Amino acid sequence: MPILCRPAVVVPEHTISMGQTLDLARRLHAGHPQLALVLRLIENTGVTKRHLVRPLTETLRHPGFEARNAVYEQEARRRIPEVVRAALRSAEVGSEDIDAIVFVSCTGFLMPSMTAWMINNLGFRWDTRQIPIAQLGCAAGGAAINRASDFCMAYPEANVLIVACEFCSLCYQPTDDGVGSLLSNGLFGDAVAAAVVRGHGGAGIQLERNSSYLVPDTERWISYAVKATGFHFQLDKRVPTTMAMLAPALHTLANSHGWDASALDFYIIHAGGPRILDDLCRILEVEPHAFRHSRATLTEYGNIASAVVLDSLRRLFEEDTLPRGAQGMIAGFGPGITAETCVGTWAPVSNGKSLAHARTMGSAAGVHRPTSTGGPAT
Repeated sequence: MPILCRPAVVVPEHTISMGQTLDLARRLHAGHPQLALVLRLIENTGVTKRHLVRPLTETLRHPGFEARNAVYEQEARRRIPEVVRAALRSAEVGSEDIDAIVFVSCTGFLMPSMTAWMINNLGFRWDTRQIPIAQLGCAAGGAAINRASDFCMAYPEANVLIVACEFCSLCYQPTDDGVGSLLSNGLFGDAVAAAVVRGHGGAGIQLERNSSYLVPDTERWISYAVKATGFHFQLDKRVPTTMAMLAPALHTLANSHGWDASALDFYIIHAGGPRILDDLCRILEVEPHAFRHSRATLTEYGNIASAVVLDSLRRLFEEDTLPRGAQGMIAGFGPGITAETCVGTWAPVSNGKSLAHARTMGSAAGVHRPTSTGGPAT
């Protein structure tokens, strides 16, 4: 069975606090008729701090779509190598051992994909398969894990690298003043994350079954309007209610594996906002503590889109308290409305080495400042 190894996560050095976010909303939208509602919604997110790829003053300026996309490419090239190296070390593999790269992002667009740049510059083999995923939004973190697992099931000797690169701050639109847009301005943050799925060997989560589910007739609930000024995020007010529609799919997946979705040992859930986690706690009838890693990601980094599940997983690995064979679920939610979900068991030992050893190998998790700009990832 494929093993999902310990993720690595890098967040940028620039930050914005909850207090700064609220002050900006008051200053920039002083005459907004629903400002009080917006402020209350932002406060209710519980996001204390977010990280930005550019200083706040630059983030608030819009130099045009072309310039922003150039920043996306520049920052991706600058920040991806460090997190890739850390993920490879944690999985105890080299770049030459990787057979496929799944790259997920919804906050910039490049063609060829960043996978081509990584193969050319980070020491991967020329025959490495490229699997870029650009339009699943926040659900792409779960989708990346599932597609990597599928690849390793098809090719049991293979290893797959997952990279999630999300610079949500580059999608800030100064002229968008809908309640959903203003809430998003106080919710989303930036991060780069990576993890390796090994077809054999490795320590981490043994991936056993996965599924996808799309809620009918909700494709407009989370979307981009693509305009001359770039990506304009559109969020329907009904999105926070979607757990009632998605929870049955979580039960179906667990039941198909002979498990009870309400009685698992760990849960890694995409933290799109506190309402999502609160509702899922209630519907699944689990204690709030079960979602502690997802809440920690939301509180400390905000909604970092496809990187959320990888950062929440990093926190699970760092806690390292689960017994061998502990049963759990990973779920990412995003546009569609789509759920990408998998179940698996905790497999903490690889070739006689514990996760404590793997943890020392992955020293870049949670790093705030990149230290390298390129070179082979060996």
